[in-house]
Amino acid sequence: MTHPGQRGFLLTAVFLFAPPAIAFAAGDYERRVMTLAGIYALAVLGYQLVFGRIGALSLAQGCFFGLGAYTTGLLGIHFGWTFPASFLAAAIVPALLAFVVALPVLRLGSHYFALATLGISQVVLLVAVNWTDVTGGANGLYGIPEVSILDRSFSSSEAMLVLVWGTLAVAVTGVSAMLRGRASHRLSVLRDAPEAAASIGIDAAAHRLALFLASAALGGVAGALQAHSVGVVSPAVAEFHVMVTILAMTVVGGRGHPAGAILGAVLLVHLPEWFRFLEANYLIAHGAALLLAVILLPQGLAGLFQRWLGEKPHFKPHTDVSSDRNIPAVRRASDGLEINNVEKRFGGIVALDKVSLRISAGEIVGLIGPNGSGKTTLVNVISGLVAPDRGRLVLDKQEIGAMGPHLRARLGLGRSFQSPATTPTLTILESVLAATSSNHDNATAQRLAESCLAFVDLSGWGVEFSGTLPPAKARDLDLARLLAAEPSVVMLDEPAAGLTPTERARLANRLKNLAEAGLGILVIDHSMDFLLPLADRVICLASGVIVSEGRPEEVARHPAAIAAYFGEGRR
Repeated sequence: MTHPGQRGFLLTAVFLFAPPAIAFAAGDYERRVMTLAGIYALAVLGYQLVFGRIGALSLAQGCFFGLGAYTTGLLGIHFGWTFPASFLAAAIVPALLAFVVALPVLRLGSHYFALATLGISQVVLLVAVNWTDVTGGANGLYGIPEVSILDRSFSSSEAMLVLVWGTLAVAVTGVSAMLRGRASHRLSVLRDAPEAAASIGIDAAAHRLALFLASAALGGVAGALQAHSVGVVSPAVAEFHVMVTILAMTVVGGRGHPAGAILGAVLLVHLPEWFRFLEANYLIAHGAALLLAVILLPQGLAGLFQRWLGEKPHFKPHTDVSSDRNIPAVRRASDGLEINNVEKRFGGIVALDKVSLRISAGEIVGLIGPNGSGKTTLVNVISGLVAPDRGRLVLDKQEIGAMGPHLRARLGLGRSFQSPATTPTLTILESVLAATSSNHDNATAQRLAESCLAFVDLSGWGVEFSGTLPPAKARDLDLARLLAAEPSVVMLDEPAAGLTPTERARLANRLKNLAEAGLGILVIDHSMDFLLPLADRVICLASGVIVSEGRPEEVARHPAAIAAYFGEGRR
């Protein structure tokens, strides 16, 4: 029996070689149509990196496609560059443009990102139309040299078919190698739970930049092959309809698998040909077929093969076996976490006012306070999601105030969120593997992930999809993923919310075992019957100010803490 990963490889191989093989045996016209399908498959493969892997709706892939076509055309006509040189430049120039615009554009939210990339596309199109002396304006460029490699001409339809699909095969192999294993898992976490990704050390900016550049390069390569295939470059290659075509192919084929790029491109290139018999009505039939595919196949055509590829088991109950003493390795912070005089204002609202606290290795500190007291803001400031106005933050004797969230996580600072952030497309084991350090080899990462799952009684659930878990088990997975990042200090935001008394007791026992192993723990929770017996020390926050600090029983009787919860009139 073949492994699901092997089946996926075989499926992709079939889709890579079957279409050109069929076209090769057919007539000249079919070979040219299939060549165009291969060209678009390259552009879609690149677009999958941005739209599918990080969930960003870029509208610039058509622009990169056109830029690649103009680059190879201009260099070949005006400067006499050979095909290999101009082809390489056609990948580099769009990537350079992507790099220039990436820093401001990639920081934008979803719809703003789409509008910004659309604006970039329109600028490139205006340059192509109006820079007549260089681009030829509306008339375009003619006489693009034929493809020649090592004095071998690729002018025939057979040769171009082989060149295009051979390039596609190389690109698919490269993308698959780049995104296999834990790299793919990390991107799934980044797409579905970006804040959680930062908390386990995933560098969102670096991943987004790398994929955006690779996407632009593949778009440029596709445009260059289009230019040499047709022999003409006009502003039409940079118009918005090219972007719409690439987007439609990605959605119809499936945005998460290379096979989807091939399926979507082959189908949509051939669809108008199949409907030609309808004459004037073929565009209506074309649009109706696309709409039907989007409605009936939300995961794209590649999703139809998911079950054959080895669909993972659905949710089914397991018998928990206590494993609290199977404690994963904990990174001991010799000096713990210390923050001094941290201040944060949101306009005229004081969220934190000269807050100072310390969490030592092996200590459990409880943080309490009424809603709006600044507890979550404090955790956000410490973890790096919110920048403080003033204050000093030190983890294990290192200043972390200027570090991004992922760098703090790599240094040993972990945190959870009030609502566990799961990644429905990953199994439980894959979700935990995503948090393991890239410095670990696969075997070490696997052992660490399994150890973390065993600690939270999820060792029998590894093949389940994380989205199938009930709430209590989702919180267990959240803790396992946090531990897989090997923190020295963790901050848990409402970890006992929604748990039964038995589940709370089990969580408390796990946290005590982790503290005994040397982990520093900050716990925010409104449930006093859970937190007070658990914590070594409790801090009460009210209106951004620490009003009481000490042993749990002392804080529980402190007048300021009681007033913070029940009002000044009650003691």
